[in-house]
Amino acid sequence: MTALPQTDPQTFETLKDALRAALPEAAVITDPDRLAALLAEERDLFESNATLAVAPATTEELSIAARLCHAHGVPMVPQGGNTGLVGGAVAKGGEVLVSMTRMNRIRAVDPINYTMTVEAGAILADIQNAAAAEGCLFPLSLGAEGSCTIGGNIASNAGGIGVLKYGNARELTLGLEVVLPDGRIWNGMRPLLKDNSGFALKHLFIGSEGSVGFVTAAVLKLFPAPAEVQTAFCALPSPEAALGLLSLARRLSGDQVTAFELLSDFACGIVCDHAGGVFPLSERAPWYAVVELSTSRKGSDLREVFETILEQGFENGLIEDAVVAETLDQRDRLWALRERTPEAQKRAGGSIKHDISVPVSDIPAFIAKATQAVEDYMPGIHPCAFGHVGDGNVHFNFTQPDGMDKQDFLAHWDPINEIVYPIALSFNGSISAEHGVGLLKADEISAYRPEIETELNHRLKAALDPAGLMNPGKFIGKGKAQS
Repeated sequence: MTALPQTDPQTFETLKDALRAALPEAAVITDPDRLAALLAEERDLFESNATLAVAPATTEELSIAARLCHAHGVPMVPQGGNTGLVGGAVAKGGEVLVSMTRMNRIRAVDPINYTMTVEAGAILADIQNAAAAEGCLFPLSLGAEGSCTIGGNIASNAGGIGVLKYGNARELTLGLEVVLPDGRIWNGMRPLLKDNSGFALKHLFIGSEGSVGFVTAAVLKLFPAPAEVQTAFCALPSPEAALGLLSLARRLSGDQVTAFELLSDFACGIVCDHAGGVFPLSERAPWYAVVELSTSRKGSDLREVFETILEQGFENGLIEDAVVAETLDQRDRLWALRERTPEAQKRAGGSIKHDISVPVSDIPAFIAKATQAVEDYMPGIHPCAFGHVGDGNVHFNFTQPDGMDKQDFLAHWDPINEIVYPIALSFNGSISAEHGVGLLKADEISAYRPEIETELNHRLKAALDPAGLMNPGKFIGKGKAQS
């Protein structure tokens, strides 16, 4: 692996002076109190100890900052809402943390083209609300939407609960504006569905975790706002039944399934015990699904269609019990059982987490095989599987056995990874579905993908960031850079 860039103290001080001279006072942050929020790491797995941050308010200010950092050979670490789960925005001493939160304008909403133009620091929930105000929908939705930024969503190719119908952030991004590592600006803000005028350069930056440039603005794809939404919480006998119900729902609804989320009884139980969840059924079951259908057509028969799906699900033995939300409040309570699972797991004890994707049809076999293998390794461990089963993404987590010390449990993180990851790959899966690589998986990612993929990743990194200054030590993993 190419050596990470190092910054000598004198060069760093010289850069600091240059940034202060070139940028407004508010854009250069050295005060420890202002830095504190930027240095917090969501899962407390990594220490972020940068002493200098830049918070540009415009693309031009970021361009100046990047040009100066590049000239001084100082690494840069992009950061959005700082809600990532893999340490991708952790900045060390000698690195400049670049916060995008001041670039937060929604520049335009176009309900005719069904597009929105936004800056990278715009909060996801604000984007959703701005779309709704124009009778449109921006469908990207995830647990951190009240604080995560669209630039971070794009840089991590965020998924969330709507991928089944609408796709990841990659499918929702039409155009990008990017500041390159040397400070040059690429304006690819074309709101086009069709553009075959060259390589699709935006895809080099979407999902790149800030390793080759700064996303500063984007043109997003919008959809007609739903006129009707139907949500049910279903008790299921098995993950196999979940796939049967998903197939049934897609077929009978004319593919109007917006979300299909699976969670185990253990996951549901800890939400009720630790995160304010209210169990809506009379009896517990091994598995549950939150199923949601939506349509933009007013006066539809969606509720009747949904009831037909549930009736056939009962008749076919796919559903053991179900409740359909009658009000928005009830819908929110049903969704809380799924969305509060990560919060509940924090409170339930130590947890070892995996962000796995496999082909949808292989989800039951993967869960069964990997669960058995981990339970054989550590009897008494609590499997806590949940996730976006409609798109093949399972958050395959484990909570510590009763009575085990948390730190003793977390010491088994690597051995359990070494059990779970090969099983995921045996199903032609991925060990990084939607949370990214960051620091958490940077040391191991190359071992779980073909050698040629690692080589191509390093070739692209070397071409776009030859000095290796963008978010060093993360994302692409170990390997030899090719020039």
